[in-house]
Amino acid sequence: MDKEINLLQEIDTPAIIVDINIVKENIHKYQRYCDDIGIKLRPHIKTHKIPALAKLQIEAGAVGITAQKISEAEAIISEGGINDILITYNIIGEQKLKALRNLANKVKTSVVADSSFCIEGLSKTFEGAKEALPVLVECDTGANRCGVISPQEACDLAELINRSPGLIFSGLMTYPPTSQAQKINSFLTNAKKLIEAKNIAVNTVSIGGSPDMWKVKDIPVATEYRIGTYIFNDRSLVENKICSVKKVAMTVLATVVSTPTKNRAIIDAGSKVLTSDLFGMNDHGSIVNFPELRITQLTEEHGTIVSEQNTNLEIGQKIEIIPNHACVVTNMLNEVNLITEEKKIKKVKVIARGKVW
Repeated sequence: MDKEINLLQEIDTPAIIVDINIVKENIHKYQRYCDDIGIKLRPHIKTHKIPALAKLQIEAGAVGITAQKISEAEAIISEGGINDILITYNIIGEQKLKALRNLANKVKTSVVADSSFCIEGLSKTFEGAKEALPVLVECDTGANRCGVISPQEACDLAELINRSPGLIFSGLMTYPPTSQAQKINSFLTNAKKLIEAKNIAVNTVSIGGSPDMWKVKDIPVATEYRIGTYIFNDRSLVENKICSVKKVAMTVLATVVSTPTKNRAIIDAGSKVLTSDLFGMNDHGSIVNFPELRITQLTEEHGTIVSEQNTNLEIGQKIEIIPNHACVVTNMLNEVNLITEEKKIKKVKVIARGKVW
């Protein structure tokens, strides 16, 4: 977080600041961890949404990337250098399916499904394709999002995929709940055994999640890990002792625009920049070098900072904020201000911003 103050004074606010040195440290540290425990790393690009950063992850050793939506994947491959994408979202609807077929014609693409409805749409779209579309069965191992809720259902869908024209079963995928490794491993192991008993190979078992990023080996059935936030880190990971403040690469730069009272100040970063995500924490981010100050309220364009004593903030003063949730913040602005290795500011477009279909 040691940024040159004069550099920040050049930047108009509100703005996203990204320190490339910390980004590279984070990428290589986690890649080494995955290499050491023998698991493939497939980073989720929804955190940064920037092709150049995805390329850094690939160059460090990632097997490919994860995207949440087709348009997001299309944006990320626009500059080349990325050839393997897993989309971890049910693809429903004729327009999206056509776009998926076009994407698969450009790069190696795999998807997930948790219903016969989804599988039937995929099959209709890829029937007659030169190469079958790899499909993983999404499993709900306790996070209560998408996914089949039993190993037997996973097996049933694996069989359906394998007999569906244009498709091939590729494995199992889950977004797991935190701190429930035994439950997750049991579900996926049982599903894998049932599927293999049908003479169907389970080549990939894909798990993910930043909160348990240093506990991957507790789920030995997994072959692949998907993670997004690690490239930047954020307040939620700092508060949960997943990383230190020094490893936070992304902050929000804001300006004090009003000081109505001595213990209250207003900044130009509201919910449109910091987002309203709390992640179970109090306040809307932590202020660098001002641990005693709290961001207690956000409206669309304003953030309210309070202190039990004098805030000691002045109108026009710029402050850095570690956001609660990095992934959402990146989607709020058109560009980030990259602090380069030469300690210069480089504006980088967030190419996949707003790609939500």
